[in-house]
Amino acid sequence: MFSFESFAQRITIQGIVQNATDKSVMPGAIVSIQKATDEQPLNGVMTDGNGEFKFEKIAPGPYLVKINYLGFKPISKAVDVDNQAIDLGVLLLIEEVNNLQEVQVVGQVATAVQLGDTTQFNAAAFKTAADANAQELIQKLPGVTMEDGKIQAQGEDVQQILIDGKPYFGTDVATALQSLPAEVIANIQIFDKKSDKAEMSGFDDNDQLKTINIVTKPNRRKGQFGKISGGYGTDDRYLTGASINLFNEDRRFTLTGLSNNINTTSFTAEPGSQRGDRPRNGIIKTNLLGVNFSDMWAEKIEASGSYSFTQQQNFGVQTRFQQFISPADSGRFYNENNRSTEKDKVHQANMRIDYKVNEKNRILIRPNLTIRSADDFSYFLGRTENVISPLNQTENTANSTSESVNFRNTVLYSHGFSKKGRSVTFRLNTGFSINNSENFRLADNTYFREPERSNILNQFTDFDGDGFSWEGEISYTEPIGKNGRMEIEHERGNRYDDSDRRLFDFNEFLGDYSNLNIGLSNTFRSDYFTEETQLSYQYRTEKLRFQIEGEYQRARLENTQVYPAEFDINRTFTNVLPGLRFEYKFSKTKNIEIDYRSWTDAPSVGQLQSVFNVTNPLYVRTGNPNLVQSIQNRVRGRYRTQNPENNHTFFAMVEASAVPNYIGTSTLTARRPIALTAQDTLQIGSQLSRPVNLDGYWTAQTFLNFGQPLEFIKSKLSLFGFVNYTKLPSLIDSLVNYTSTANFRLGISVSSNISESLDFYVSTRSGYNTVQRSLRKTTENYFNQSTRMRLTWVAWKGLVYRTDLMHQLNTGLSAGFNTNYMIWNMSIGKKVFANQRGEISLSVYDLLRQNISIRRNVTDIFVEDVQSNVLQRYFMLTFTYNLRHFSGGATSEKDFERR
Repeated sequence: MFSFESFAQRITIQGIVQNATDKSVMPGAIVSIQKATDEQPLNGVMTDGNGEFKFEKIAPGPYLVKINYLGFKPISKAVDVDNQAIDLGVLLLIEEVNNLQEVQVVGQVATAVQLGDTTQFNAAAFKTAADANAQELIQKLPGVTMEDGKIQAQGEDVQQILIDGKPYFGTDVATALQSLPAEVIANIQIFDKKSDKAEMSGFDDNDQLKTINIVTKPNRRKGQFGKISGGYGTDDRYLTGASINLFNEDRRFTLTGLSNNINTTSFTAEPGSQRGDRPRNGIIKTNLLGVNFSDMWAEKIEASGSYSFTQQQNFGVQTRFQQFISPADSGRFYNENNRSTEKDKVHQANMRIDYKVNEKNRILIRPNLTIRSADDFSYFLGRTENVISPLNQTENTANSTSESVNFRNTVLYSHGFSKKGRSVTFRLNTGFSINNSENFRLADNTYFREPERSNILNQFTDFDGDGFSWEGEISYTEPIGKNGRMEIEHERGNRYDDSDRRLFDFNEFLGDYSNLNIGLSNTFRSDYFTEETQLSYQYRTEKLRFQIEGEYQRARLENTQVYPAEFDINRTFTNVLPGLRFEYKFSKTKNIEIDYRSWTDAPSVGQLQSVFNVTNPLYVRTGNPNLVQSIQNRVRGRYRTQNPENNHTFFAMVEASAVPNYIGTSTLTARRPIALTAQDTLQIGSQLSRPVNLDGYWTAQTFLNFGQPLEFIKSKLSLFGFVNYTKLPSLIDSLVNYTSTANFRLGISVSSNISESLDFYVSTRSGYNTVQRSLRKTTENYFNQSTRMRLTWVAWKGLVYRTDLMHQLNTGLSAGFNTNYMIWNMSIGKKVFANQRGEISLSVYDLLRQNISIRRNVTDIFVEDVQSNVLQRYFMLTFTYNLRHFSGGATSEKDFERR
């Protein structure tokens, strides 16, 4: 009996879900299994990117397997389980066709379902304008916000986008979301994607990315679609852009191109296309070309990749005001006016090759390459003063060029044995980097304290740096008992960095930069070797997942200075790093997760290199070769619930971190001249900062989100709250200071769900911030509020009106920075052509001419307010064409009418 039961528990049921019309696979279909005599399902899964599903550990008996997908007729399959695994083969779903006269609305479309740790939203529950892109749709989801131009989900930055489970433009989230029309989306899944190694072995390894997977509609996976825009306006403002998708089931190709001088990376000239609630600083010209592809190179080889070239020029003007907080510096402040021109060229390429050799063997290769070059000019005039008189001043001009190459590659091999749960995984990471730069700087410095003196620095800096790293790992898993597994893994790695910085003073006699400044030059090498052994245990049932682990780590840090004087600093560290993960599913729509992890961080070569940086002689920086590694400790809890009956959604997250040996900053203000080198002196009132290890750093935060329908206005309501507290240690004139900051944010948004002809989105976010310091018993409080309203209205015979208002309120900032402003963007357009895919529009950006950018930065030694130049009012005439052509030549409009 024991033998039979043990074998029975290993019985599996699997199959593939496809579209009956074109035999395309259907990711995201909901598959449930229930006993033939029961009404409630025992378990439910979602088909993967290949339309496949699998149920494991099924006991003998009669069952029903049910498959559901929005817009398709549900099917039910009777299965009789005995003592053999069952393969149901291909299960075909037939599209559900209803005439409008036969449709009866009996309830709202379900907003979301909770599938384990994945929150899946139904795109049909969120109506957008007919030509909206994926970003406009995703911003309507509960728990999704836009912060500083970045999409955040559940309080964390979204780091990658997948389309039907396949990478889409790597980590370029903005390009990915703006390249895909909202109308092709069936479902949107938000989850923490585990690393490839963790997915192969089944054991979490703390390497996760907040990910959005967009599941496309099956009838939108074969065709050509996208958007083409071109416009010209006042002040010679222009935009040309295109995003074209060529999809043919597994073979997918996307081409994007853009050229403009209106501060946007979006493929439209519509109001508010600058992304987010905060305008981009500077006046920016952008040229961009991007390619993304995915394909099956052979029956068992899946490949995807992307390449992008970006050329940008940013002309910036800034004013900054800093107030210092040290008791000895009470009443001291720093004013700076600067302007800069930054020219960047960036090539980025990545690939993913997944070779599934057979059921038991898999090889995964992921190369990534970035090549960057820059040509920058900057000028600033900075002055430090107190309530009595000025202390010092610098007028600083710089020209610099730089080039860098960074390459990383990961190779993974996994082998599964005949015994279920027994596997071995090999991983090898390699990488190298090259960084070179040249900088010419002319600084006229004045020190007003008696005796008043001034000097002129005319210098050339040549920097060469390179690095190489490798990391190899082997892990072995073994099943223990009915629901348990063990993993043992061993890892070795090495990171080597070589940095050579030479500074030359101008030789008046020879008229060139031939005087080597020995005190400001340095050649430094860092070698960081780690060896780790980890033992993990995992227990898993249908409702419970538990994992505990312990890691022993030995690390060796070798720092070698070659020039100007030779010395070595060698250190060895040993640590035991525990980890814990717990997940419990109360039901299919409600779960809780708790995890604790610890890891080490080694200082970078820039933090270790002991060479003075006099880019701004009033604020000199240097490294510290005596730094040691810091230890990160984080605990986090997350709770999710979805109520399909009333479409209420709720998410809560609590997180806290503590970091012994935190790498903080030590700042020294010169009360008298201090010799730095034989030639250079830190003058009175100037500051010297360097990194140091300090204890006492910790932070805690919580994020809450609640969403529900507002039926009386056919809209959806989303509420969120965020609280963060951070205690930051530092040294100020050799005295320990703790800077405690607290941030309280509340937000509310309402998004329409009326029709494609009327779409609006209203949101407001308020933030109250407090800053307290232990050295100076003062409290600095400030408040900001951002409110935004977007409206798209297709009024009559293709007439389109769009408006976008953003109001910013600031209080508690420095004098002159408490400026409130409203940005009002507007356009009116006319749909053209028989299918209304084209549009001619006239738009105005910043109608009231109030656009400004103000930001507050809080550090351990000062509070800083910064105002930057931004793009202001212009008018533009634009033509846009939306390409839609799907399988069989069906247009999207005809398809919608048929359905």
